[in-house]
Amino acid sequence: MRVAVITESFLPQVNGVTNSVLRVCEQLTQRGHDALVIAPGPGPIDYLGVPVIRTPSFGLPGYRDFRVARPWGRMTETLRDFRPDVVHLASPVSLGAQGAFAARRLGVPVVAVYQTDLAGFASRYHLGSSEVAIWRWLRTVHDAAARTLAPSRAAVTQLQDNGVERVTRWARGVDLRRFHPLRRDRSLRAGFAPDGQVVIGYVGRLAHEKELALLAPLQQLPGARLVIAGDGPARKQLERQLPQAEFLGFQSGEQLAATFASLDIFVHPGSHETFCQAAQEALASGVPLVGPRAGGLLDLVVDGHNGLSFAPGSGRDLADQVGRLVADPLLRRQLRGQARLSVQGRSWDVIGSELVGHYEEVLAA
Repeated sequence: MRVAVITESFLPQVNGVTNSVLRVCEQLTQRGHDALVIAPGPGPIDYLGVPVIRTPSFGLPGYRDFRVARPWGRMTETLRDFRPDVVHLASPVSLGAQGAFAARRLGVPVVAVYQTDLAGFASRYHLGSSEVAIWRWLRTVHDAAARTLAPSRAAVTQLQDNGVERVTRWARGVDLRRFHPLRRDRSLRAGFAPDGQVVIGYVGRLAHEKELALLAPLQQLPGARLVIAGDGPARKQLERQLPQAEFLGFQSGEQLAATFASLDIFVHPGSHETFCQAAQEALASGVPLVGPRAGGLLDLVVDGHNGLSFAPGSGRDLADQVGRLVADPLLRRQLRGQARLSVQGRSWDVIGSELVGHYEEVLAA
């Protein structure tokens, strides 16, 4: 099978969309399929033997490391030359829209992967008119797809409620070898909490839509220490809002796996996540999860089983739930024992097989 993957983000930018596309490329090459990536901005032109075609782009004001595709006149020609059986759109907005319309002209079926809640961000920043326009545009793009894959039950419902048709749930995989409780590092943990405190951690992009200001009350929990791994446009502001937290900066690879496994509690305050891959990696690392009863976290937090949930947007409830875990080592141990089991069946091999199955079904149709 020949698959053209058109993505709004790719290396050197590292985010949820990029990471998902990397895993898709790995799964396709491991299974003997031919892939091509089309991505905006400068960067590598090859990934594991998969050629990457770069398109013109510009950086967002205040967020220069994120590239937005400009109109590109060679999309139809590039797809015609590659002769894909399926076009895979990763979080389509700009470049993905160009790919969707070109594929329709060529008669090639499209599978669109919904991953970024742009309309939710508009709502978060009180841009109500933009939210309406975003959904109008997303419906237009997804209408060109034979199937839209959404990562969680909440995302499926959100798309359907906003008029997007032919939506199916397709979750994200997790690297169960890399993210593992055995990566727990006593010396690293001792650095986080030299006096034996309970280590509370967040891992992810530092941006306003993640609602990280809700973490502020956690700094006052007795016997606890807050650590934050990641980088982003809100870092300087967060360092002022969270003066007692330890900021570790961007991490990846083995270092990131060790950080995850060395936490005692993982928190994610954002209520606009379509899935939340970092939360799944924490669970795979054997770390209890505290997340909001909203969005993609609803598919990951089983309250009282592998973590605890809190009222979306409530810093007080978040602190209360995390405080329960800090004060109750037996409860932490119970939740830790179930955390990895809750994602045991979500390896990328399993998720990759499901994705290829979706390709085959739209081809057969």
